[in-house]
Amino acid sequence: MALSGIQIYKMLPQTNCKECGFATCLAFAMKLAAKQVELSDCPYVTEESKKQLAESATPPVRLVTLKGKAGEAQAGNEVVLFRHEKKFFNRPGIFIRVVDTEDDETIAGKVSAAAAYSVDYVGMDLAIDGFAIEAASGDGARLAAVVEAVRATTGLPLMLVGDDPTVLDGGLAKLEGEAPLIMGADLTNWEAMADLATKYAAALGVRGGSLEELVELTEKLKEKGVEDLVLHPSVDGMSASLALNTQIRRLALKNFRPLGYPTIAFAEDSGDPGRDSVVAAQAICKYAGFVVLDRFTPELAYPLLVLRENIYTDPQKPIQVLPALYEINDPGPSDPLLVTTNFSITYFSVANEVEGAGLPAWLLVADAEGMSVLTAWAAGKFDAESIAKTVKEFGVADKIDRKSIVIPGHTAVLSGELEEELPDWEIRVGPREAVDLPGFMKEVLN
Repeated sequence: MALSGIQIYKMLPQTNCKECGFATCLAFAMKLAAKQVELSDCPYVTEESKKQLAESATPPVRLVTLKGKAGEAQAGNEVVLFRHEKKFFNRPGIFIRVVDTEDDETIAGKVSAAAAYSVDYVGMDLAIDGFAIEAASGDGARLAAVVEAVRATTGLPLMLVGDDPTVLDGGLAKLEGEAPLIMGADLTNWEAMADLATKYAAALGVRGGSLEELVELTEKLKEKGVEDLVLHPSVDGMSASLALNTQIRRLALKNFRPLGYPTIAFAEDSGDPGRDSVVAAQAICKYAGFVVLDRFTPELAYPLLVLRENIYTDPQKPIQVLPALYEINDPGPSDPLLVTTNFSITYFSVANEVEGAGLPAWLLVADAEGMSVLTAWAAGKFDAESIAKTVKEFGVADKIDRKSIVIPGHTAVLSGELEEELPDWEIRVGPREAVDLPGFMKEVLN
């Protein structure tokens, strides 16, 4: 947990030498607490204080990065239990499981479909983060062949899942220069797994059925020099999994270092696609750093990717688009002008409806600090004055022949005030919902 300025001050020399550029050590401590200066600016700080301050600055959940040839997936660096306290930082990586006992055609089809999957969601590209290759065959050569086959299709980060270090060694040898995750250290094989992780500079997954077991393993592995660990609380049932993941996060935030690592969840194939998606959704919402799905289908992946985006969006900074005058379907000077706020979901709702209907239009987006129409209007961020200012800022009058503007139906009350702000303009009140815009434009504006 970060130290306050007063706590940092107690660790400083307290000589007020001014060599750091500040009049007092207390002033320097306050700036250091706000991360506006570096500790190295103080020439007289002791080594012991440096060590204590470095430990206090370390996030309670260690950052673990998996690297492939064409991307990386990060987990950790989390500092809160609830997103509204600050925010969650690193979105959990969503991986697709591939089993080396499957035939080559099945593996190639699954990997190519998942790797190629990409969908646009309010201006963001959502995609799968990597693949988890399970060594179920017990054959190192077969695992190596599957790793090569996957690598021939995609460069996304990989996990190798198994409990036999000898078998896993065969697959890891094919990932030179990468940083995969080795998944499968437990009380029976942890020493050999630690050697494997050290040999290949890989992160190591730790499997345990209780907090005590996980703590025992992480302490042993850290003594062996393995720093990048991922915890797998392997318990049966969603309730038990939720409880254990929550306990791990709570203890990590209290700086209990043996549990200060990201976790991984496996949404194993239960035969019920609905249940599998619920298991994965719970893991995304409740602290998993990586989520492994047994299968890939767009209808499973899309809602999970959207859920992840919503949970890991900064709640204090709504998703926004840049205020501007946007062109939809190559509009001409006589085509209608619509206005809305710069909340991403609002913008894309309007733009997609108009574009999908094949109607040309100008869409003027006003800066409302990322708020939706009603919220911005209630907060005084989307009013007649701001709309008129936006019209003038982007030179709208120079681009259209007919001075007519359509405002959202929810803000019909602004029409009179807007006529005063834009006296030469015709103010039209549009529908309340974006889905009604195409019909409104065809029937009313033409």
